[in-house]
Amino acid sequence: MIEDKETIDEFLARRSVDVEEAVRGAAAAEIMPRFRQLAAHEVGQKSGPHDLVTDADRGAELFLTNALAALLPGSVVVGEEAVDADPATYEAIQGDAPVWIVDPVDGTRQFVHGDDGFCTLVALVRHGVLLASWTYAPARDQLATAVRGGGAFLDGERLFAGPPEPGRGLTVATSHPDYTTEAEKRALLALWTDGVAPRACGSAGLEYLAVARGELDATAFSWDLAWDHAAGLLLVEEAGGAHLTLTGEPFRITGGNVLPFTAARDAATARRVSGLLSGAERLRDIA
Repeated sequence: MIEDKETIDEFLARRSVDVEEAVRGAAAAEIMPRFRQLAAHEVGQKSGPHDLVTDADRGAELFLTNALAALLPGSVVVGEEAVDADPATYEAIQGDAPVWIVDPVDGTRQFVHGDDGFCTLVALVRHGVLLASWTYAPARDQLATAVRGGGAFLDGERLFAGPPEPGRGLTVATSHPDYTTEAEKRALLALWTDGVAPRACGSAGLEYLAVARGELDATAFSWDLAWDHAAGLLLVEEAGGAHLTLTGEPFRITGGNVLPFTAARDAATARRVSGLLSGAERLRDIA
């Protein structure tokens, strides 16, 4: 519980391990017992056949909502499943209170199909500033953490993304075709060019981790729901990377971004990918 007059930085220094325990606890209690064990009645759809939700998503989010709110009294939780039930709860991101942004199972489709490429994402935000994040891939037992100004770490080892190897083509994970409109597909076509190798993304959280590790050069995403991006963007930043929208400004977790946007392992790569996407946007305007 936060103490009187304690700052968020002091809270994080004192209680980050408790957040980690909550994230691991949610996975142990609600996610992993259902991994490769889901019954048909435990899987449903939200907006369509590619937008899946499971009992693991709902159970893990409830677990985290209770645990995180208790750790930091006065904070609020914005979780993917709660927003699906009541879209007005998303507005808390714009408020003054500290906000926990939660994606209980990022990569639900992979989870449903028995693939280990899913993770739990938690980020702490206040006044639109990303302060800390936790990315936990329970089937791989990997935990990545970041604190603003304190670096990014994977299982305790410092992450440095570093620039791509000179002369090598860029590998860019893009919004999956199943989740994009025709207009968004056309915008992302700018990346199908010499020196760039686009591929469809899996779990957004794990793609961000790959960027932070220097295993992936960049992402290019066409949606800006906070739970998919908050944890990973801070991880990439603290590993030395950068992110840009089509206006050349960093991505804002509070919204209003001009999309698509990119997150990359260094600033030069971010500018290159954003430039390609911006060029496609200008051509569409002229047409």
